Amino acid sequence: MFRALLFDFDGVLADTEPLHFGAFHDLLKEEGILLTKEEYYSEFLGLDDRGCFRAVYQKAGQPLSAPKLKELIQRKNRKILQKIESGSLLLPQVRELLTALGGRYYLAIVSGALRSEIVAILSKEKLGSFFQVIVSAEEVNHGKPDPEGFLTALKLLNRDYIPESEMLLPEECLVIEDSPWGIEAAKKAGMKSVAVTNSYKSEDLKAADWVLASLFDLKAIVGGC
Repeated sequence: MFRALLFDFDGVLADTEPLHFGAFHDLLKEEGILLTKEEYYSEFLGLDDRGCFRAVYQKAGQPLSAPKLKELIQRKNRKILQKIESGSLLLPQVRELLTALGGRYYLAIVSGALRSEIVAILSKEKLGSFFQVIVSAEEVNHGKPDPEGFLTALKLLNRDYIPESEMLLPEECLVIEDSPWGIEAAKKAGMKSVAVTNSYKSEDLKAADWVLASLFDLKAIVGGC
């Protein structure tokens, strides 16, 4: 039986993947590197900012120093925050689903996005109170497909919310993802996973335990929504 639901953010709760691609594309173009939409979705979408910039620069055969990487991440973050202010990015039925799940499960976000980006959207949509834990890119040393993010969320839930006699186990956590990288990370963490086909086709997500066309179909797995 699942006791905790661990959500990816971009492409699962918020329609932010196009924003991230646009920001990466524009910044890299300024640096003389072309990133196509096809490349981004097939090779880089599931990576956090650090991983994406490093992988793109490596593919382009260009060096990337630590100070330059930090600068690129900061510039991208400013672009994303500006876009967030322009309108709602919440995916359909997310509010209804969280309302149904809140109070019945421990809820966490585990994302490669920066905390400021996640919090900006949650605050704008007044959804922050639904989540006990947020693990962003700043809280981990290794992004997906490394399991560090999911294991960190488990550790924080156990430390801050769950009595010692009722410690949450990995197999009691259900991960909700939209990318192969996230699914791989969930498996490495010893957790079951649900994939929603918001960013990839079902055949690309077949490593997940369940593949759903809609996030709201999660109710068929966790029940009682």
